[in-house]
Amino acid sequence: MAAKHAWLADFTWEMVAAQNAVLCAAKNALHKPTSDGHAQTQELWERMHGEEMSLDEAVDLCRRCHRSAPFCFYNGNTFASIIAVVIKKLSLPAEEAYVIRSLAGHIVAGVATEEEVRAFREFCDQMSQ
Repeated sequence: MAAKHAWLADFTWEMVAAQNAVLCAAKNALHKPTSDGHAQTQELWERMHGEEMSLDEAVDLCRRCHRSAPFCFYNGNTFASIIAVVIKKLSLPAEEAYVIRSLAGHIVAGVATEEEVRAFREFCDQMSQ
């Protein structure tokens, strides 16, 4: 089992919303909460982001939040950028960090292949050894 840590504790919901606003502004897209997913996603994030969890569980929480579409645009980019910051703090060699960020981003976006998910989980399991 991978090491447990409060990976997402520094990312309040206000920071999540601000990150989405920045991404939307860069592309002249509307930054606005959705009526269907925003409240539920905010509640899930606020309940879970400070909990200790494995890195794999943190990536899954970001994936779930992306799938709930709390904002009109750039949900995947918002949550992928958050997990990218988490991975950056691991101080991995540059090539490995690139691969791990890419794998995590694909998982968050929901486009990861089974092989990518397996590789990411193997990385997470090695972290606890």
